[in-house]
Amino acid sequence: MDPRVLWECFEPYHAVTYFTPESVAETDALGCRGRWMGYFGMRAAPLGAAPAWLVTSVFYNFHPSRVERAVPDVWTVASPAEFLAARLRGVDGALRRLLGDAVEGPDVAEAADLARAVVGWVPTAGRPLGAANAALPLPAEPHLALWQAVTTLRESRGDGHVAALVTAGLDPVEALVTIGVDRDLDPEYLRTARNVPDDEWHAAVGRLQDRGVLDEPDVLTEEGRGLRESVEDLTDEAAAAPWLQLGDRGTERFVELVAPLALRITRENDRMRVNPMALSPAARLAALVGDGR
Repeated sequence: MDPRVLWECFEPYHAVTYFTPESVAETDALGCRGRWMGYFGMRAAPLGAAPAWLVTSVFYNFHPSRVERAVPDVWTVASPAEFLAARLRGVDGALRRLLGDAVEGPDVAEAADLARAVVGWVPTAGRPLGAANAALPLPAEPHLALWQAVTTLRESRGDGHVAALVTAGLDPVEALVTIGVDRDLDPEYLRTARNVPDDEWHAAVGRLQDRGVLDEPDVLTEEGRGLRESVEDLTDEAAAAPWLQLGDRGTERFVELVAPLALRITRENDRMRVNPMALSPAARLAALVGDGR
């Protein structure tokens, strides 16, 4: 099965970490000042008390000024271990609200068993966020074990995506510009979310036009579409190993179990407009589970 489809299947289950009221409440309780401090604390915690330059490097498309507002001050608010505990509590609360009784049902338990196998095959060499999450123990509760496993899969894939962007010669701002154009995301939202100054954004657009990647500021050329597709193809190839080990039958079963959970989460997030950058559209997830609504 296409690794990109698999990613779209498990990404919503992972993303409850950052874009739900339960997670925000947990980091607020730690003393975080603003949503982004909580985000960086939870996501970077597996790396330990990482400095701003390291977080900027491995997260790739956040402007250094965005990271430096939170890091390293975030580690004076709470330790990495405290952030790891807080993110599990937030995930637990969010999943229980979003999925109800299904959290303790047989499908989640079976999906967790498959995920425990898959996570053992996740590539970690040269993948700092993937490796850091792989080093964490899987929780005993099936719904949290599934979450930790797919988080490791997601961060390992993300590390591979960064490598593909570097290979394609797309710097962090250029990567934001091109994915925004490709997926019709609001450039103002992207600039604000990543704290990219206007002059740096427009300079990146100019470089991409000079290179033949963009025609107009919001239109990819044929070469640009090919470049974007090559980045995604390389990312998929680098993420395929665990699923090849699991095999077609196990992978298909994983999708059968996880896609309906992801669809429920995505529909609720869409209703509440929780994450405007979500890249797992409900329509594609619905197609995976044969839900025509």
